[in-house]
Amino acid sequence: RVKHVYSAAQRGGGVVTIEFEVGEEMGASLVKVNDKLDSNMDKIPPGVMPPLVKAKGIDDVPAVNLTLWSKDMDGDSVPDVDDGQLRMLAHDVLQSIKQLPDTGSGFVVGGRREQMTVEVYPERLSGFNISIDQVAQTIKKNNIELQAGGIESDDSRFNVTTGAFLRSADDINRLMVGMHNDVPVYVHDVARVTQGPEDAKQLVAYYTGKASNLDIRADGVPAVTIAIAKKEGSNGVTVASSIISRVNKLKGTLIPNNVAVSITRDYGKTADDKVSDLIFKLFVATGFVFLLVLAAFRAFRPAIVVVLVIPVVLLMTIFSAWLMGYTIDRVSLFALIFSIGILVDDAIVVVENIYRRWLEEGKTDVATAVDAVREVGNPTILATFTVIAALLPMGFVSGMMGPYMEPIPALGSSAMLISVFAAFVFTPYLTMSHWLRPSMRYLKTAGEREHKEAERLERMFRRVLVPMIETPSKARLFRLVMWGTFLFACSFFYFNWVAVKMLPLDNKPEFAVVLDMPEGTALPVTANLAHRMAEAIRVHPEVMAVQVYAGTARPFDFNGMVRHYYLRQDPWQAEVQVQLTHKGKRAESSHDIAVYTRRLLTDMTEKLKRQKRIPAGVKFSVVEMPPGPPVLQSVVAEVHGPNQAVRHQVASELTEIFSRTESLRDVDNYMRDPYKYWRFEVDTEKAVRRGISVETINRNLAMALGGAPVGDVKQRAGHEPINIVIQVPLAERSEVTRLGDLPVHSDSGITVPLRELGQFVQVTEEPIIYHKDLRDVEYVVAEVGGKLAAPVYGMFQVQDLLKEDSYISPDGVALESFWLGPPKDDTTSAIEWAGEWTVTYETFRDMGAAFMVALVLIYVLVVWEFGNFRIPALIMAPIPLTLLGIIPAHFVFFHFGAGGEFTATSMIGWIALAGIIVRNSILLVDFSIHQIQQGEPVVEAVIQSCKTRTRPILITAFALVAGSSVIFFDPIFQGMAISLASGVLVSTVLTLIVIPLGCIKASKDLVEVAAATCPAGVTMKSYEELMPGGTAAAMSSAQPKLVADSPPLWIGVWGKLITIVTMLFYFVRGIVLLLMQLFRKKPSREKGAPAADNASPPPSSGSGGAGGADRVVAGLAEVAPASASTPTAADAPARVEAEPAKIAAQADAVDKVSGATRQEGVASEAPELVAEAVQPDMTASGEPAAEAAQSEPTPKVPAKAQPKAKKRPSTLKKKVVKPKAVEAVTKSAVGVNSAVALEAGDAPSRSGSAPAKKKGGRRGIRLKG
Repeated sequence: RVKHVYSAAQRGGGVVTIEFEVGEEMGASLVKVNDKLDSNMDKIPPGVMPPLVKAKGIDDVPAVNLTLWSKDMDGDSVPDVDDGQLRMLAHDVLQSIKQLPDTGSGFVVGGRREQMTVEVYPERLSGFNISIDQVAQTIKKNNIELQAGGIESDDSRFNVTTGAFLRSADDINRLMVGMHNDVPVYVHDVARVTQGPEDAKQLVAYYTGKASNLDIRADGVPAVTIAIAKKEGSNGVTVASSIISRVNKLKGTLIPNNVAVSITRDYGKTADDKVSDLIFKLFVATGFVFLLVLAAFRAFRPAIVVVLVIPVVLLMTIFSAWLMGYTIDRVSLFALIFSIGILVDDAIVVVENIYRRWLEEGKTDVATAVDAVREVGNPTILATFTVIAALLPMGFVSGMMGPYMEPIPALGSSAMLISVFAAFVFTPYLTMSHWLRPSMRYLKTAGEREHKEAERLERMFRRVLVPMIETPSKARLFRLVMWGTFLFACSFFYFNWVAVKMLPLDNKPEFAVVLDMPEGTALPVTANLAHRMAEAIRVHPEVMAVQVYAGTARPFDFNGMVRHYYLRQDPWQAEVQVQLTHKGKRAESSHDIAVYTRRLLTDMTEKLKRQKRIPAGVKFSVVEMPPGPPVLQSVVAEVHGPNQAVRHQVASELTEIFSRTESLRDVDNYMRDPYKYWRFEVDTEKAVRRGISVETINRNLAMALGGAPVGDVKQRAGHEPINIVIQVPLAERSEVTRLGDLPVHSDSGITVPLRELGQFVQVTEEPIIYHKDLRDVEYVVAEVGGKLAAPVYGMFQVQDLLKEDSYISPDGVALESFWLGPPKDDTTSAIEWAGEWTVTYETFRDMGAAFMVALVLIYVLVVWEFGNFRIPALIMAPIPLTLLGIIPAHFVFFHFGAGGEFTATSMIGWIALAGIIVRNSILLVDFSIHQIQQGEPVVEAVIQSCKTRTRPILITAFALVAGSSVIFFDPIFQGMAISLASGVLVSTVLTLIVIPLGCIKASKDLVEVAAATCPAGVTMKSYEELMPGGTAAAMSSAQPKLVADSPPLWIGVWGKLITIVTMLFYFVRGIVLLLMQLFRKKPSREKGAPAADNASPPPSSGSGGAGGADRVVAGLAEVAPASASTPTAADAPARVEAEPAKIAAQADAVDKVSGATRQEGVASEAPELVAEAVQPDMTASGEPAAEAAQSEPTPKVPAKAQPKAKKRPSTLKKKVVKPKAVEAVTKSAVGVNSAVALEAGDAPSRSGSAPAKKKGGRRGIRLKG
């Protein structure tokens, strides 16, 4: 898949760049490109060379650069080794390095090639009536060796070779070119043959900086640079280390003592330093978490149990990274550091609950610990999956940022899955182990201490919550203040108090200055200005070394590969590479030094321009290595228009507007400045009369200027051929008029001076033609700077200046801007914004979509767990409140100049925080539901949940802060740390207030969920006792159809879309459960047993008040007592014990399928219907259970304490488990009351005692509806 096609065409050639979609295989893509070119070769004009296809990818970027430069050992201020010798030495070193495993492509930059130069003199050629073409043909024809064949003689075969190669300058000098006056003319008669470096076409120089640790000072000495890449998939640290080790061994042997080797790039060491630093931070974060848990539990044993989970999870996560194909790099290590703060949450919850249950039971036994783990199993698993649901969608971000950030969601989700496994397997085992099991003395002491803390928390929550519960105006005021503060925090973006950008600049070990002189500038002039820049930069105290590359490109990095810096080979182009000391030894960041350098060089060039010592068209830009995916430039305006003249004028005027923009730096455009070049215009009439073709003239002139090698000499095995180059001396070439004396051989055998065949004229060079996706375009580019160093702000400022100037394009229209794609056509002028903005938009767009998907997944998960559609909305309410901490925290960092831009990593932290903060809400709501099931009123249950769950919630929050604190000042992932730490602190505090208030407001739904999930054997209180004052009465005395409260606006907006998807999912799930019930094998009914569905219900006595609910509870609660009074119960205690739970589970499953009816309302007759449907099967004699209960009031008696009897041993069993009775119950009872009725009966316990009130969080049998 091709994303974009770019092209740049100029006189004599062009470049077409094909950009593929991220993730395309390079090999397959190259095959497709070559196949497409081959199938269209017939369309290429005659005389055009076949296209050359070269692939450039991330693995082509050199990982190690070695700069060889000459020392001055004899002290004569002249380097001992010239650049030509350095180039030959560099090739020998490169050949030795390539022998190492996993080394990729390598090349040498700088130095002059060795060649055999034949300098012909036009005057001598004219005197001997010989042309330069004749000299070239003589050399070519005498530099041939041929395998002619073979002969056989005396039983042997001998090969016959004819001819010989030229091997030295003497061989060339002895060649006879022709005859003049019957005298042989040799090459040495008309030319001077020398062997040595070619004429300088490029220049590479090395300078030591003020921070250099070398004993020798280098002041622009000749140098060459060896660049070596690594193979795809290999370990960059290992490859770089092996290369440097090999070079050190070559010193003193292959590399002489008068040649120094400087490592000017070592990505292996950079990666190793970053990985080592992050591993250290990993241990620091683990230590912070250990201290936090130690402070929370105030004992070493629980802290050790919790912290031991961290290495287990991390090692298993690293193993999963290996399975998924991820490497241990900077981003993957950040994913592990991010996970540390949350992977201990499950272990903390498990340990805290085991300790609490041991304290309640008064013994540290295994059974209690297992049951304690079971208690927190469902909410812990749900909370873990909410975090995974928040992380996983981020793995589908498109563009170049997708693969860059992919390890965070992948490894974060893997760590969360492994952490919940470790919490349920390793944590209980370690907690119950002999060495780490706490004593009861410690538990009692801790329990007393926690009881006091809990009492203080309870008093605090009562002081905070009760006034807002009792006085609705206070609650409304709180909500008004909270949402008002939320809107005010969001306004920080509008007022530019917090900047938004893709990624902040990293603290890199290098940066570069890219210099562009006016087109046509000679190499010495370019090198002179680059030398001035290097001298100015090297005096900075934190600059280690500087390299100058004039007329050639420095070894490209990832940024240079995207910007095509490796194509900068013109003599008016140069680059200055600045190498800094290690970031640990620097007081300033690389960005600060780059800003200083830009200011320094701007002042210097402006001064030189005023003095007219350099041309006015000099441009330069300070290029820093991007922290993320590189782009063509930070700000790019692609200019579209009806024709080239209009586009050029718009681009020129837009460049001037860019230069006036506050946030833009290094403004430039891709238009070529007009400049002159020499063209020899052939007088074809004269040439034809003299018998000379245009092709002959072109060939002779090309050889005279040194642009056409005529062969090579075979001297030794070398890495580069020694070409034979014919040219006129530099003095002749410097003055174009003297080339007119060059003789050209005609068909008649005479030579004609070049001036008689035409003339030299100066012509203006044609502009470069740019296309993008086959549409004509011009580029205006700039870098960003200042306080708001993000592209979008500079773009807005350009838009404002266009409006202020009332800019009208040359074709008479207002310049329209397109942000998300090109204009539909090019009939009118327009600009398309590109560059870093495109990556920023695509990344934040995909992350926003991932956030929406995460919210939907979290909502579905919570609906699945609670079986209600409003409770999940309540649980997710604190998600937007995280911005109350995130945005102000970014503002504080940004205001004090410590970074703080809201970046893509900030967005990642916010999305991850959504799953984490929902975890806290689930703990509060789940505990409130348990308390309601135990008979606590809603208000009291909510306060108790805050009192009990505040401690683990706070531990979770501070663990996340401790884990993220180690990356607060990392340049790239600072935004994630700020989002996680500030967001979790503020939202945790607000969650402890918002969730309780929301639970009170959604009391009806809370009670419904509690009733629907009530475990068998637990009797819930009536609605009047559970609901806040007046709510239950109004609910029970209302019409059968209940009217739902109006949801908040944000629930209405998001809930519409979410509910459609969730209802479809929930409906399908209900159908599956119903089919399971239908196909389940039913037990056979005993002959003569009355069928519940045939019983005619007595007339209803009314609705409302406590009567309906009381009758429902009473009708079912009499099952166990009535059965206990009969002698039949003792024969089958286990069956009696299990059947009520089975009935409750079956009824609960079927009742959840009819959840739509429950939402419509509860009929007032439902309690009587339930009671009447159950009553016929309550006694063995067949009389209604209510009458039997009145005649035989029997207290609840434990099953084992019942007297044994032999009468009707099986009646109770078959009456209780009768499927028809269950079906009658579920058909007759609608809404929540059915769930209350079916699950309210007390089941006999295994211990033989009466059913006791459930302890906090214990659910018994739990089936999801």
